Amino acid sequence: MSRKTLRIALNGVTGRMGYRQHLLRSILELRDQGGLEVADGERVMLEPVLVGRNSAKLAEMAQQHSIDEWSTELDTVLSDDSVDIYFDSQITSARERGIRAAVAAGKHVYSEKPVAETSAGAMELARLAEQAGIRHGVVHDKLFLPGLLKLRRLLDGGFFGQVLSVRGEFGYWVFEGDWQSSQRPSWNYRSEDGGGIVSDMFCHWHYVLENLFGRVESVTARATTHIPRRWDEQGNAYEATADDSAYGIFELADGVIAQINSSWAVRVNRDELVEFQVDGTEGSAVAGLRGCRVQHRSMTPKPVWNPDIPSGERFREQWSPVPDNEEFGNGFKAQWERFLHDVLRDRAHPYDFFAGARGIQLAEAGLRSSSTGQRVQLENLEQ
Repeated sequence: MSRKTLRIALNGVTGRMGYRQHLLRSILELRDQGGLEVADGERVMLEPVLVGRNSAKLAEMAQQHSIDEWSTELDTVLSDDSVDIYFDSQITSARERGIRAAVAAGKHVYSEKPVAETSAGAMELARLAEQAGIRHGVVHDKLFLPGLLKLRRLLDGGFFGQVLSVRGEFGYWVFEGDWQSSQRPSWNYRSEDGGGIVSDMFCHWHYVLENLFGRVESVTARATTHIPRRWDEQGNAYEATADDSAYGIFELADGVIAQINSSWAVRVNRDELVEFQVDGTEGSAVAGLRGCRVQHRSMTPKPVWNPDIPSGERFREQWSPVPDNEEFGNGFKAQWERFLHDVLRDRAHPYDFFAGARGIQLAEAGLRSSSTGQRVQLENLEQ
């Protein structure tokens, strides 16, 4: 069995998402299971190199997980020819600078989204990466989750007939931080630090819509800050300058209409933190992160509206679960495996910086629509 090692510089893994999903549940799991399986029994070993600003946290993390190398000097790590891949999960406002340096150093780059603060900045990164001949990718984790994989199976099998509409509900109550600590970092609620639910979640909604239902052609949105005052990690009150809720209508190619509500100021009354209902001429489905339920045309009941008597119908019981039919792994890990295979085979990653730029473009258009009250048409960034 021949072996090769990929050295991966991970910048920003002292943060919650970078640590839990990318380091712990993706790279370290692959390392500890004997590396990435490629072909004919060959395995490629993974060697993480931790990068960040807090030396104490990095040293503790490295010791806890048997990682040999860490550094607070990004330039030094990028100048090391043995480092193959750079991953960035820093705060959004710092990400573009780190990626630009990695591209200049000739490293393959995988990044959390948004890949830059603006679509123009993301497009420049994409063009620089293409000129450098490196592989580049942006996290599209929700496409790899069981609920949406089942939804993809239904779409590929023609279950819906003609898709008519998509309705999405996402969100949960994020505590303000005064009498209970917040479960999200405070920078998420400061626009000057790159915060805001539109810039965060519209990038997700773009790749879900684009890859499952078609190109997004226009958006009408309303973004707002429902909770104007919050408390940070040190217990200090601050003004929330970024939007915490957004309500969007997205018009897709082929006439599909999508409506998605996103909020960090909503209490959950659904089975999962995010759910998408897809309605088509032949059937409908409700997909979350893990589960998916369907109702076919032939099994659709005939409810009658009568406000004078209680409804005796148990609507949720009229839907059938989509079976797993396979073992689903962690979505973040699954995309890491896909990206690493693309690096090893020197092929383009489908969820690249160009796709990331289109997601940021949708967020920009959503904010513009919210501020002007107008429907915003999306232009082709790559022309």
